[in-house]
Parts: sequence; structure tokens; C-alpha cells
Amino acid sequence: MANFMIRFFICNVFISGIIGILLIVKRIFKNSLSSRMQYNLWFLLLGLLAVPFIPFRFIGLPQIFSWLGSLRSSPSSGAGTNIAGTAEAVTTGNTNWMNDFTLSVNSETPSIAGYILLGIWIVGILAMIILVIKSSLRLHTLEKSALPLQNQEVRRLYHRCLEEMGIHRDIPVYSTAFLKSPIIVGLLKPCIYLPIHLISDYDESDMRYMLLHELQHYKHHDAIANYLMNLAGVVYWFNPLVWYALKEMRNDREVACDTSVLKMLEEDAYEDYGNTLINFAEKVSLTPFPFAAGLGGNMKQMKRRITNIASYEKPTFMKRLKGMTAFMLTAVLLLGLAPILSTYAAEVSHYQWKTSSENISYVDFSSYFGEYEGSFVLYDLENDSWSIHDMDHATLRVAPNSTYKIYDALFGLEEGVITPEDSFIAWNGESYPFEAWNADQTLQSAMASSVNWYFQSVDEQLGTADLYDYIKEIGYGNENMSGDFSTYWMESSLEISPVEQVELLIKLQNNSFGFAPENINAVKDAICLSSSDTGTFYGKTGTGRVDGQDVNGWFIGYIETIDNTYFFATNIGADNNATGSNATEITMSILSDMNIWK
Repeated sequence: MANFMIRFFICNVFISGIIGILLIVKRIFKNSLSSRMQYNLWFLLLGLLAVPFIPFRFIGLPQIFSWLGSLRSSPSSGAGTNIAGTAEAVTTGNTNWMNDFTLSVNSETPSIAGYILLGIWIVGILAMIILVIKSSLRLHTLEKSALPLQNQEVRRLYHRCLEEMGIHRDIPVYSTAFLKSPIIVGLLKPCIYLPIHLISDYDESDMRYMLLHELQHYKHHDAIANYLMNLAGVVYWFNPLVWYALKEMRNDREVACDTSVLKMLEEDAYEDYGNTLINFAEKVSLTPFPFAAGLGGNMKQMKRRITNIASYEKPTFMKRLKGMTAFMLTAVLLLGLAPILSTYAAEVSHYQWKTSSENISYVDFSSYFGEYEGSFVLYDLENDSWSIHDMDHATLRVAPNSTYKIYDALFGLEEGVITPEDSFIAWNGESYPFEAWNADQTLQSAMASSVNWYFQSVDEQLGTADLYDYIKEIGYGNENMSGDFSTYWMESSLEISPVEQVELLIKLQNNSFGFAPENINAVKDAICLSSSDTGTFYGKTGTGRVDGQDVNGWFIGYIETIDNTYFFATNIGADNNATGSNATEITMSILSDMNIWK
């Protein structure tokens, strides 16, 4: 929750920018958008304010179009495959590579800054809730003291207004001495409250306009909007731009209601409606109640409303068409920004993959994954095409664990810490939980048994600065080595997505890094799992174990056949039993059913 708070704080930077964009768009399309459309645009913002709390990541429009375009070409999932049998056929060539030894690490403690922000946020919410409760109690007192409307003239006028607006529900009307302006309150049981001073100064024309205005609030379900706006105000109490946006939304709501009333009137009555606001401008005020909608407002808002009334003309067909077009364009723009507000998108845990230039097929391999969350990514070199199961997880960055050792070995070779001819490192005598680790190692044996201490020794000789330079040079995932130097790749700071794993494997196979060819070949030999006349299989597993539970399983690699090369990455996640071995079984089953490797 503390980490969420940091990401939520980052989201608010984007939210502030979106509010700015919305205000600019409203100004640009001011003459095209009707008052009601300008008000409705704010509901898009309310929807965006909810996005950071939705527990999944939104995908952007480019991914949607790409997915729709690839539906016809997606291969079948091949459900019902015998996973264990398929894996057996491959592993007979090398019995060590499935060992997938790993050590457990302790779960990381969220940052202190996150806890501080969380505490301040919660305290602010509690203070806002107290203020809302206080206002609600005042409203409750008003409701208790109000009396059913006794003035027969006003009652008859009120029923005529109901008929005029086509409202068949008999909404109760009360009179009270505790209000300066009329309000309508209630979500399930709406009621209208009229100030006694307005009833005493009864003027049929003025009263009719005020009643029509309040009934417009009912007709357009503004009670729901009130609850949503107050909820947004409580949650985003610390963001002044959100508060400004909510104030503008309330202003636009009143203007929209004015316009709805004007649509019901003849042109010669527009001036009278405006005069009603002018005559009562000093008597009415903004309602102090959080869940009420009323006629009142401050003087600045009144001036805006009167200006709107004075310039109002019933819209022509072309103006309505232009307004609808402007509204749709604005809606598409705002909804297109939704992915960046997701707390998953705001953090750097997702690789921002430029998919527009890629040939991607979205495949459903969920039957292979069972209860695991995860993804499978395959790149076909000959056809320059991608097959991806679960794009969200395919771009999700998680700890690489032992798959990182491919590149750690390459860095050691490049710096001469080890060489293709002499990669020997002596065991220091420390006892480890795996027998294979308690012995002298070479690159071949250390990679096969995933010997942590071997690669930690390479890192120590490389040094932090050189190691970080290499990680940046090849663009490894999030390039974050801020974790403990001995475990930064083990469920710690360094993270990478399955798509990035495949992209790096392609660069490794082609030596796009510009490293010494003999060093590239030494790493390839270390991860070679099987070789025959039909092709060569390269791969590396990885398992993330936290607090004794296997929560993150990897299997990455590539296959060189006679006429093609396939690169793959599989990642699985769960509360337990998510191991590299299980990721391998899933991968081998999929590759077998796709007729890539039997």
C-alpha cells in the first residue's frame, strides 16, 4: 500500500496535466459544445480519477487496433496437451539444466516515503469525511425542521411544472427558513426545499423558473453526480487542480440546467428567466450541503449564467452535429490517456513497447498456464513476427533471477574476469544448500547448476561502476541496480519484461552488442541445452523465491533450426510453486504444439 501511494502521487501529476488539457479543449470548442456537453465532459474526468484504483492496467488504442487486426491470424491454443510428456523428450540430452537451484530472499520493506505519504493521505481523507458528515448533519437538521409546502398557489404551480417536464413521480416539496436558495436533495427519495422568503415574495413567473430549474436537476440525475463529485473531493483532497475542476463542473452543471430550462421556453421568456437570476442574485447563495443541487451560486457564477442566457439561441442541426463531433473527439483524447493513469502504468514496471511497427499475433495459451498468471512471447525471425499470450504480462517487468546470469557471464568475459579458455573459479569452502554448489566451478557448470556464488564473484571483480555501465549499454530492463549488490537480480531492484528478454536474446544471437565473438560463443555454449541434426536449443531457467515461496518462474531461450530461428520467453507468477521448471514445462508444451520443437 505504501508503494501504491508513491505511484498514486505520480499519477496526480498526470491527472493535473489532463485537467489542463480538458480546460484548454473546452475553451477551443466553446462555441461548438452545448452547455450540456461541456458539463458531460467532466464525467470523463471523474472516470479517469477512478483509474488509479482499478486493479488492472489499461491498454492503449494502438494495442487494441493491433489486437483486432491480428484476430484472424492467431494460431490455436492447442488445449489439452500432455505437458510432462513433451518436456521429457527434450530434457534427455542434459540432466542438469532443469535443476533451477535458487535461494530464498526476504520480502522488501516499502519505502519510508511511501508510508509517510500514505499516512498524510489517510489523515486528510478522515478530515474530509468529518467535514462531509458535519454538512450532512446540518442537512439532516434542515430536513427535520422543514414543513410540507402549504401555499396552494405554489403547489398548483409545482404540479403544472411536473406535467410540463413529463415527470410522473410526485417529488415532495418542503418549505424552510434555513435556506437562501431552493435545493433538491436525495438520491432514492428526492425532495425539493424552498426558502420561506421566496414563498413570501411569491411571483408566479419567478417561482416557475426556479421550480423548472430544480426539476432539471432531478431529470438529469444530478444527485448521482453530487455523490461522485464529493467522493472525488474526499479522495483527491490534496490536489488543488482536482478541486478547481470540481468547482467548474458544478458551475457547468448550473449553466446546463439553465440551458435545459431555456429549451422549454419561448424566446420572449429568455429575458424573464435571466431577470429572475438577477433579481434574486443577492438573495440566493451557493448551497453549503454536499449532496444537494440548487439554483444558487456566487456572483461570478451568476454573471456567467446570465451571459449564457443572454446569448442563448436554440441550436440548429449543424451546430448539434459539430457539438457531437467535438465531444467525441475530446472523449477519445481523454480516454486515450487512461493507460498512463493506471498505477501499473505510472510505475516503471511496464516496458513501453512500441508495438505499432511490429507484426504481432495475440494468442490464447491460458489452458497451458492453468492457475498461473504469466505470459509467453515468441519471435519468428524468418517471418519477422511475434506471437504473444497476455500482452499485459508480456510487458510487465519482474525480477530476472537466474536468467540474468546469461548477461552477467558476458560482462565478466568482456572484462577478462573469466575467459572462454579459463572460466574456473575456486569454491571458497562455504557450505551451500545444494551439493552442486559446494565445488569448484567453470562457466559451463555454474550456468547449468545456476550457482549464485560464482556470478557474485564475477560481479565483485567487475565492480559496481563497470557492471552498471554494461547494464546500461545493453539496455537491460529497468537498468536499476539500487538493490543489494549481491542480490540485485533476485526479486530486488533489477527487473525486465518477457518482451525485453526476447529482444535481448535476438541481440545476443546476432551480437548486436558489438562484444567479442568468442565471448558471445562462450555464453551460447554455456546455455546450450540440446543439439541434434534438426537444430540447437538454447535456454536458461530462473526462479524467484521470497520468504520460502517460489513466486516467479522464468524460462527464456532460442531455437536454431535448419531454416529458421525462434526466440522465446515464458514467465509465470503465483503465491507459490511458480518455478523455472514449471515455466519450462509450459514452454515445451507450447513449442511442441506449434511444431517448433518436438
